[in-house]
Amino acid sequence: MDTILVVNAGSSSLKFEVFAAGSTLARLLKGQMEGIGTAPHLTVKSAGGERVANENYSCENVPDLLAAMRLVGEWLRERQEGRLIAVGHRVVHGGPDHTRPARIDQNLVDELERYAPLAPLHQPNNLAPIRVLLERQPQLVQVACFDTAFHRGHDPMTDHYAIPARYFDEGVRRYGFHGLSYEYVAGRLAEVAPGISNGRVIVAHLGSGASLCALWQGRSVECTLGFTALDGLPMGTRCGQIDPGVLLYLLQQHGMTPAQLQDLLYKESGLKGLSGISNDVRDLLASDSAGAALALDHFVHRMGLNAGALAAALGGLDAFVFTAGVGENSAVMRERIAGKLSWLGASLDARRNDGGELLVSTDDSKVAIYVVPTDEELMIARHTFALIAA
Repeated sequence: MDTILVVNAGSSSLKFEVFAAGSTLARLLKGQMEGIGTAPHLTVKSAGGERVANENYSCENVPDLLAAMRLVGEWLRERQEGRLIAVGHRVVHGGPDHTRPARIDQNLVDELERYAPLAPLHQPNNLAPIRVLLERQPQLVQVACFDTAFHRGHDPMTDHYAIPARYFDEGVRRYGFHGLSYEYVAGRLAEVAPGISNGRVIVAHLGSGASLCALWQGRSVECTLGFTALDGLPMGTRCGQIDPGVLLYLLQQHGMTPAQLQDLLYKESGLKGLSGISNDVRDLLASDSAGAALALDHFVHRMGLNAGALAAALGGLDAFVFTAGVGENSAVMRERIAGKLSWLGASLDARRNDGGELLVSTDDSKVAIYVVPTDEELMIARHTFALIAA
């Protein structure tokens, strides 16, 4: 049996999945090493949902991502049958030129390293397992799947900033992210709601990272994320849209260094910064503190503003889709956000919403509201399978 390994490496977690690559793809294992460097914990489930690993490790054994990769690799080699034919990787930033997945070699890695400053929480960690496998198993096919690629079909006007055009030519432009998630949801929507999938759709990817994407005929035409993964909506620890003058003020009046400013914007802002409690929506919903209320109110408010902007870009709205951790699992947040869409004719059905149904809008809603679980790992496996098949 031939298999494909999918890897999604972050700063404190390493997600992986194994697929059988026959005439079609079949998921065999789904796992994650989380709490790297603090409270390392490995969980792995079979395709049927049965837990096949549930192990805690000491920080000394798993102090960093490289150690987690080594441990996960050993676990897979000991237990996994079949012949590994390729590894597909999530790479957040593909720059202006990559419109589709690419086979990895050292030249590509060198190119992608240039975008690390634009995605400092993601890009270095995405590239770490790639480097290790290139060194240790250079014959193994590796495929990079880019979060930016789905947005590369935008009208150039959309991706320009209002600064001298020479900066656009050197790569200072709106890229958009969460593209693998949006690509999967667009394809899934065509299956479950073909009547509206080619219309004017906004998809809300709401997790620790959050963004909105405007789809027309299943293709991205606008995204709230831009040059980096800081723009648009406030996120778990990221600020979202901010007046550039604030950054100048912090640099000039507070004497912050670029490194300090980067830490503030990426790690100490968003829901965590506003609440002073947590970056986790579940914690904030459970809290009765004023900070938690402020953070959630701000998030919902900005959701409404950004959704209105994307609806304007589309010239109207036929459907709104929730996906990712918060979007899929929090009925309360879906209800609050849907309330901000009522002026567009959206009406949420409380029973359907609480019941976790696919369609959660009322029968007479002018805007259909859906909850469509995303599957970025399956999207990566599909791209990897298609590339090696070609």
